[in-house]
Amino acid sequence: MTLPSTAHDALLTLASGEHSERHESLSPFVVGGGALLALFLLLWITTRFNRDR
Repeated sequence: MTLPSTAHDALLTLASGEHSERHESLSPFVVGGGALLALFLLLWITTRFNRDR
């Protein structure tokens, strides 16, 4: 089996929903809020290093 065919089979398996077990403690709002917070933190760090002197 080659790498592209293996990746294709894996994507088909994921798309079919055979392994669609969700973890009950992961809330989409918490995950999205955490990602947004991390992006704001990275934006703040970037702007601190990019000041005109």
